[in-house]
Amino acid sequence: MMEKDIEEPRVCVVDASTYVGFWILKKLLIKGYRVHAAIQKNGEKEIIKKLTDLQKTEKGLTTFTVDMLDYHSILEAVKGCCALFCCLDSPFQYEEKMVDMEVRGAINVVEACAQTDSIEKIVFTSSLTAAVWGQNISSDHKDVDERSWSDQDFCRKMKLWYGLAKTLSEKAAWALAMDRMLDMVSINPGLVIGPAVAQQNSQVSMSYLQGGEQMSVNGVLAFVDVNFLADVHIRAFEDRSTIGRYFCFNQIVNSDKEALKLAQSLTPLISIPSSYNLEESEVYAERLRSTKLGKLVEGAAY
Repeated sequence: MMEKDIEEPRVCVVDASTYVGFWILKKLLIKGYRVHAAIQKNGEKEIIKKLTDLQKTEKGLTTFTVDMLDYHSILEAVKGCCALFCCLDSPFQYEEKMVDMEVRGAINVVEACAQTDSIEKIVFTSSLTAAVWGQNISSDHKDVDERSWSDQDFCRKMKLWYGLAKTLSEKAAWALAMDRMLDMVSINPGLVIGPAVAQQNSQVSMSYLQGGEQMSVNGVLAFVDVNFLADVHIRAFEDRSTIGRYFCFNQIVNSDKEALKLAQSLTPLISIPSSYNLEESEVYAERLRSTKLGKLVEGAAY
């Protein structure tokens, strides 16, 4: 039995009913991991149905119902696991009240890991929006990399609740992980695109794109394919040398032409005028930098 445990380690995905969480879970199962899928009751219904169907055929999958504000329910899900993939996204439109709930959820997840002797690493899903927003976004042409953080006051002033939630929850997770001496890395993805994203991740997508035009003209709007993003998460766990934050994106959207392509990939969430004219498509300077991601991916067998 002990040899089998070594061959098939257990990992936990919280919340597995999120779009990103579900894709990470699927990739983990393919790689032979046994997965504890922690699911919130109010999670994405279509994904929860997929999880229910998947459990009938996947012996390595065990589901747990958790309340992100109930520390003990999370503790039950992570027991016996060597890694925790934390993907917190609200199934509802991000509003001010969502911010505190996501921060509290992040704290509870990290604290549960601290109380579980088996956890070796936390892979925390954040967002590029936790790094790109600031008072001088239009006038400051400095590069934005893993050292950058969004300005909390600016996010509150502009009601960028998604960016604020990601900024505060990631900072809270980092503070507690360091205090509890836990090994943690964060993945900061751009706007996530992929199969059925408009149906299964609609509220998160629209919340991310709040202020999207301003991000685009300032060279900090980017997107990432969910399949690639899931691979990066698993690589970040398996590579013992990973440390700190990792920006994760496939392409920066820095022109009207690229913005149109992105909008088309999110149909019908975004309506595109039939008379849309791209004859004069201005190209904006790209400001996002991610040398760490390149080094991580180079060692992966994609």
